[in-house]
Amino acid sequence: MSIQELIGYASAVVVGLVIGLAGGGGSILTVPIFVYVFGVPTMLATTYSLFVVGSTSAIGSINHIWKKRVDLRVTMAFAAPSFLSVYLTRRFLVPALPDPLFQFATFTLSKNDAILYFFAFVMVVAARAMIRSDQPEQGEAADGHPRYVSLALDGLAVGLLTGTIGAGGGFIIVPMLVLLAGLPIHRAIATSVLIIAVNSFVGFLGDMHHTAMDWNFLLPFTSLSIGGIFIGMYLARFIASDKLRKGFGWFVLTVAGYIIFQEIFHGH
Repeated sequence: MSIQELIGYASAVVVGLVIGLAGGGGSILTVPIFVYVFGVPTMLATTYSLFVVGSTSAIGSINHIWKKRVDLRVTMAFAAPSFLSVYLTRRFLVPALPDPLFQFATFTLSKNDAILYFFAFVMVVAARAMIRSDQPEQGEAADGHPRYVSLALDGLAVGLLTGTIGAGGGFIIVPMLVLLAGLPIHRAIATSVLIIAVNSFVGFLGDMHHTAMDWNFLLPFTSLSIGGIFIGMYLARFIASDKLRKGFGWFVLTVAGYIIFQEIFHGH
């Protein structure tokens, strides 16, 4: 095993740690790790990411549910439309995208590159929302009444996002649960982990019929990630909400910058 592969497997622990700490962001790491460290094609990397993030989040969500940190009513309002959206996107929309996606004169944009650019763009938008110092703690739901219609619409959008780029969507789900459901950041994180688990598995099932899996690679990576989520959930108890939100935002922004740099100057 090469040093690069060892670094990749060690990064699997960090994937779980990030999910445990921030309620998402695992796919922000898994897709770049699979593409840039292991050389996995982008579309296959998004499939692998859905399995790793789904499995890791499922284990973490069991712990959160047991300790009654998850708001199940908010979960259903957000998750039901999201599950439908992610399955339809992964099952029908993504396979139907042409490759190359866009071509003009000598410029060609492949489907794989387009997905990575879109991935980075979404990360930048999410990072800005998390970093903003004037972000309200409860947003539209400061009166204590969750905005269920808005949550459902956002669930549809997150499902489309998850299906398109293979991201669990935690970097979008957490701020939405804070702003639209009025959940404190730590409850939003716990609720997000459950939504991500089911969202990711639904998306993965949409791929199963047309994708061959390298289980000898995928299962050890996933096991290391699951170990990491327990470390993350433990450390989350000692980190202030504001610092956790902003720190996660800067982390997302850094990874987005790396992806853009790689795609513009080096490709993959």
